[in-house]
Amino acid sequence: MNPHKSSVLNTKRAAAMVAAAAMVVVGVQAGTGTATAAPDKAQNAGSAQAQSASAAAVRANDIKSAQAATTSTARALGLGGGEKLVARDVIKDADGTVHTRYERTYAGLPVLGGDLVTHVTKSGKVKGVDRATDAKIAVATTTPKLKSAAAAGARKVIFAVSGKPTLAFETVKTGVKKDGTPSRLHTVTDAATGKQLYSYDEIETGSGASMYSGEVPLTSTKGGSGFELTDGERGGHKTYDLKGGQTGTGTLFTDADDKWGNGKADDPQTAATDAAYGAAMTWDFYKDELKRNGIAGDGKAAYSRVHYGKAYVNAFWDDSCFCMTYGDGIGNTHPLTAIDVAGHEMTHGLTAATANLEYAGESGGLNEATSDILGTAVEFFAKNKEDVGDYLIGEKIDINGDGTPLRYMDKPSKDGQSLDYWSDKAGDVDVHYSSGIANHFFYLLAEGSGAKEINGVKYDSPTQDGSKVTGIGQQKAYQIWYKALSTYMTSTTDYKAAREATLKAATDLFGADSTEAKTVAAAWTGVNVK
Repeated sequence: MNPHKSSVLNTKRAAAMVAAAAMVVVGVQAGTGTATAAPDKAQNAGSAQAQSASAAAVRANDIKSAQAATTSTARALGLGGGEKLVARDVIKDADGTVHTRYERTYAGLPVLGGDLVTHVTKSGKVKGVDRATDAKIAVATTTPKLKSAAAAGARKVIFAVSGKPTLAFETVKTGVKKDGTPSRLHTVTDAATGKQLYSYDEIETGSGASMYSGEVPLTSTKGGSGFELTDGERGGHKTYDLKGGQTGTGTLFTDADDKWGNGKADDPQTAATDAAYGAAMTWDFYKDELKRNGIAGDGKAAYSRVHYGKAYVNAFWDDSCFCMTYGDGIGNTHPLTAIDVAGHEMTHGLTAATANLEYAGESGGLNEATSDILGTAVEFFAKNKEDVGDYLIGEKIDINGDGTPLRYMDKPSKDGQSLDYWSDKAGDVDVHYSSGIANHFFYLLAEGSGAKEINGVKYDSPTQDGSKVTGIGQQKAYQIWYKALSTYMTSTTDYKAAREATLKAATDLFGADSTEAKTVAAAWTGVNVK
């Protein structure tokens, strides 16, 4: 369902929505221990930590201020008497525009698909509101006809992701899939009929290369008997060893001489080195390029777990633990811990903290594409001589056995399953393959159509209508995507709504008549999103 079109509200009533202060842009980078090749970007750790703490405090105060004004905000938005808002995030642009993201409740029940974002200028003028649904949130009764689901521990909710808002039950079934991936399957059923309305898996998976970074700097922390693999300069990121297990946090990696791993899979520290380095590069990319203070914008790091299961050929993000988990790959010899994998997994956390795109249908494809897009950007950002930036996903793993990557961004269909272009069937395709539409859009936006060679890799990107697209460069492309994700997309954003969100973002960053905005439109048209 498309986000609600921007609407103008009464300025005086809407002025209550303006958050109190700007979000301070900070970040930290350093390298003390060594392991496996990227430039050292060390900065003064003490100063960076103080700035990070200050930024987190400012953000917390902004959210608190927004929450204090939710009653007047709800009234200004014309919400019903049974509806309440819960402030989840506040972002302030350089020009003073404040973007405030809210969840919604009805009669005290969470509304799935009820999230919205308000956009208010520095003067208090409302530029617009983006909603996950346009439907009026109301149900005839909040007393369900079915009692069995409640007795089984299901959560009572209002389902508004699609169609008419409905009283429903949400159940969560935990387990393990055939390949060893943990599962937390959410199923939403009609509280009156028991009919399934929606389902998605909370565990978000992805994959990429490993053990190809060479000698890299790591930041560790001095412990009582040596060093711990804790990055105190990047929010306290920790790396743990699951030792083949599939539950728990694992054991924190420690080392006597602060020399980590040997570059080979036979040393358990090697996978830990790659995971910690990938997490550091992703943190630095968010800070330097997106001006974001960690995954959730609060200066706190996630943590990583390596050596999950036996010969597990995947990696995944779990928002419930705010952590990344990596398997050791085929034969336990190819741990999936490369730079772009870390960027992919951490970006699932970023998406959850911002638009929170539902992991199903077209929004699920956009969720996966966001991780591919920013994971790729992290790989380019790292400027690692051993794992150079490219627009190939999983090119080092060789799961196919013939040296081909898992996914291609210039022409996604080359993998045999991904979509190059949008059609009305896109929402029925697995999210890892419907993501091809946005991956293709991003490549066209950054690099343009036609044949070219980048870092030794040849690409040839077509368009659906045969049109020519001239790219604006990767940096502008991912800044537009992040701006759209963090300030305009909602949980139910589909491809047509993503076009609208990125056009708004390009307009904010570069102007409505800019080459960048025109190229956004051309790139979406090139993948048949009009």
